[in-house]
Amino acid sequence: MTEEKKSLKRTLIGKVVSDKRSKTVTVLVERRIKHALYGKIVAQSSKYHAHDENGEFHTGDVIEITESKPISKTKNWVVTRLVEKAEII
Repeated sequence: MTEEKKSLKRTLIGKVVSDKRSKTVTVLVERRIKHALYGKIVAQSSKYHAHDENGEFHTGDVIEITESKPISKTKNWVVTRLVEKAEII
């Protein structure tokens, strides 16, 4: 019975919008929901501060973040993997 254990921690996928602070990235997560009254699909977004120990993620990268114990006053998430590297223009 070698089953994968499903993690109880939440994971989100978003885009890095700031990497200016050391060991921290700001991630913008966008969700599309249906408006309760009008039924129109609207985009909602939230920003999260995530821990990036080695400073390897930069603005424009799409990453996955996982919930963790509080690391600082505003940082409760940790970067788990790179989903898509940013395009270099």
